[in-house]
Amino acid sequence: MPSSAPTPLPLATLAQELTRFRATRPLVHVLTNEVVQEITANVLLAAGAAPAMIVAQEEVPAFAAIAGAVLINVGTLHSVRLAAMEQAVNAANAAGVPWTLDPVAVGALKYRTDFCRELIRQKPAAIRGNASEIMALAGAGMGGRGVDSTSGSDAALDAARFLAHETGAIVAVTGETDYITDGKTTLATPWGHPIMTQVVGTGCALSALVAAFTAGARNRLDAVASACAMAGMAGQHAQKHSQGPGSFKAAFLDALYHIQPDNLAEISA
Repeated sequence: MPSSAPTPLPLATLAQELTRFRATRPLVHVLTNEVVQEITANVLLAAGAAPAMIVAQEEVPAFAAIAGAVLINVGTLHSVRLAAMEQAVNAANAAGVPWTLDPVAVGALKYRTDFCRELIRQKPAAIRGNASEIMALAGAGMGGRGVDSTSGSDAALDAARFLAHETGAIVAVTGETDYITDGKTTLATPWGHPIMTQVVGTGCALSALVAAFTAGARNRLDAVASACAMAGMAGQHAQKHSQGPGSFKAAFLDALYHIQPDNLAEISA
């Protein structure tokens, strides 16, 4: 399968995608884990989207069908939530709503691994995970240490391309450098800071942002890469204006709120 070497996401492309995103303020149906709901909702709000955490099986199908995008995060999976996620995916597919999978800790636990491998047959628009998760989902690894990756994003690049080719999804493998691929073309976003891993939920919130950017996107590769770039830039900028994980979280939300198409060069420096 021919594929090109990763190329950096141009700031001009990010500016276009950010303008589109802010103009539409997409409604995002978030089915995520209990640990990260608060930061996920705040990240979406700060970035410019509208989050909703509808989880009742009686309501999920109707809401997934009217949302701009859906996120499926399996972090705290159980049987009731699994059933609701299946309903959301079915309703989203029937309505043409893009949905994103965050395969949290896939590979480490069979229950969620089997579920996610079944889900990727249902044509997600995007998959966002760390290197260990992407490699395990592609059948190229055994998963990481719980929710933490034991490999760098470079090591998962071939697995990401394979997974994108097999599923038709845009696959984002995030780490020191984020790689976003459709199986043929791969974009790279180098921004971010290691302190982001010291604040619970930043990765899960990024998956929600990825879902938000897929809403109404004409070019999903550019859209998903822009979501990754936006979060990375905000994290890098926030680290410079914080004293530790506590103040970083507030600075991160502020940075997401203040990023604009005309200040990307400043924020990314």
